[in-house]
Amino acid sequence: MTTNIISPVTKLLDQLNIPYHVITIPLSEDQKPIRSLETLLTLQEQDPTSIIRSLLFRTGSNTSVLLAIPGGHRADWSVLRKHLGQRKIKMANLDQVKEVTGYVVGAVPPIALPENIQVLLDETVSNYLHVVIGSGILGYALSLSSQDLCSAMGSAVETGLFTKIDL
Repeated sequence: MTTNIISPVTKLLDQLNIPYHVITIPLSEDQKPIRSLETLLTLQEQDPTSIIRSLLFRTGSNTSVLLAIPGGHRADWSVLRKHLGQRKIKMANLDQVKEVTGYVVGAVPPIALPENIQVLLDETVSNYLHVVIGSGILGYALSLSSQDLCSAMGSAVETGLFTKIDL
């Protein structure tokens, strides 16, 4: 059974003729994922580290930066501060994520974002043939090729090594 959803993310991918597959994430009655996407992918015999997490940071100069990183990696704060030329950065809270991106935590994509958000892409994303990103709608994720994701992100995205691998 194919699930069709419509969000700014799917509209952008459709506009760019980029193929993707919708992954349904079961939700509980209070609309929270009842299991992690990592667990769901593992049960489907897919690589849980292929999930691209979209982490939103606020800088000391009050700008927003979204870092797209693979699962199993964590942001290297010192590299981020140096790259951004900022002495202070902090993770955005739940309310700030919704306010700045327009998406709720658990559904934030690395594409189809407001233009005032600086987007950084960790270069290790290219190590994956296929990746899974937030769809913009809680309870759904999208699987697509990492090459297509990079295409959809466009030339304004800055790529670099911004992470450490969790062991």
